[in-house]
Amino acid sequence: MFQKILIANRGEIALRVLRACKELGIQTVAVHSTADADAMHVRLADESVCIGPPASRESYLNIHQILAACEITGADAVHPGYGFLSENAKFAEILAAHNVTFIGPSAEHIRIMGDKIEAKRTAKRLGIPVVPGSEGAVTDEREAKRIAAEIGYPVLIKASAGGGGRGMKVARSEAGLAEALATARTEAGAAFGDDAVYIEKYLEKPRHIEVQVVGDGAHNAIHLGERDCSLQRRHQKVWEEANSPALNVEQRTRIGETVANAMAELGYSGAGTIEFLYENGEFYFIEMNTRLQVEHPVTEAITGIDLVHEQIRVASGAGLSVRQQDVRFHGHAIECRINAEDPRTFVPSPGTITHFHTPGGLGVRVDSGVYSGYRIPPYYDSLIGKLIVHGRNRVECMMRLRRALDEFVVDGINSTLPLFRELVGNVDVANGDYDIHWLENHLAASE
Repeated sequence: MFQKILIANRGEIALRVLRACKELGIQTVAVHSTADADAMHVRLADESVCIGPPASRESYLNIHQILAACEITGADAVHPGYGFLSENAKFAEILAAHNVTFIGPSAEHIRIMGDKIEAKRTAKRLGIPVVPGSEGAVTDEREAKRIAAEIGYPVLIKASAGGGGRGMKVARSEAGLAEALATARTEAGAAFGDDAVYIEKYLEKPRHIEVQVVGDGAHNAIHLGERDCSLQRRHQKVWEEANSPALNVEQRTRIGETVANAMAELGYSGAGTIEFLYENGEFYFIEMNTRLQVEHPVTEAITGIDLVHEQIRVASGAGLSVRQQDVRFHGHAIECRINAEDPRTFVPSPGTITHFHTPGGLGVRVDSGVYSGYRIPPYYDSLIGKLIVHGRNRVECMMRLRRALDEFVVDGINSTLPLFRELVGNVDVANGDYDIHWLENHLAASE
């Protein structure tokens, strides 16, 4: 097992990783920008190192500074959390060259799954169902028209190197295809430095279903069920739950086994998430995230398995702590992402939190790195914390969530708490009757 782990991240995920390390008896190193000197994970870590000014590119994305922090403190492993350098193959390779373990998959697998075109090819080869579309990048309008005609309109044009909804455009007919193609390529080039795009069938009312997997790098892998992340705006997840209200036992078992078998064949190491669109009983692969997900606590709630512990075990060579037959699913869990944003416009709301009170009680968990008097900086993601609620069934979980939201207090800045108090009382949400477009349509209708 590792002696000392450097946590190359900030906020709630840095604190989440730190807690897991302490439970395993591993020393921790927090890195931070000057803006995060008073952050909770910095206060609680065994050691801390300032790695630069507030701008991410000069601190949390500065590989040389993080490597220097490893050398100064003697850290023998780095946990990247999510975001920042968590899916950076070059970072993993540089750490390995300096005898520091990257707690995550191999650089090769990060590269394969980071390129959406190659990821789709790989998924198809491994037997994972994919959305009909182009085999590779689409380079001109004539080719785009041919592919769109083959798979049928509407079609979705997506950036190969993209994420978060950037470089994505829908063409509902041939008349709008040229403009959508040009716009998507321009956005992709500006956002990712790579204007490669591909085309796939656009599904009208799908759900967003993702399957959590963990592999040991020695062709053994397990799945830990699925999460439903369909409540989202601008392709950003807002509310996640496990299990999905849309799936039955046979469906979740089938897709879970398909994914676990594929990751075992790939020789994947560490935690990863295979994301699908789901419509009319069919799953369609869209991407794989080769890291810990923001919403991983709902999986932990229904399985009792600590995903960060598993990541650390696998990276240290200890292997998986459980076999597939050992995994049991218990009850239902929901996570709400509480952001420092206006609940209607979603405009960021940085500033000082004057009062912060989190809910408690049976089945309630809050992952957050903030506290009363903490100043939300304007430089990073606006996440305040995650409210995770678990119940014996979905009805109990929803009632517990309603109660927990009523107890949650964030004063001094705007937050999205009012939105979740509204959603938990909505009939469609209560019935689990929603798709990836539901929330944006709901918000537009209430303006």
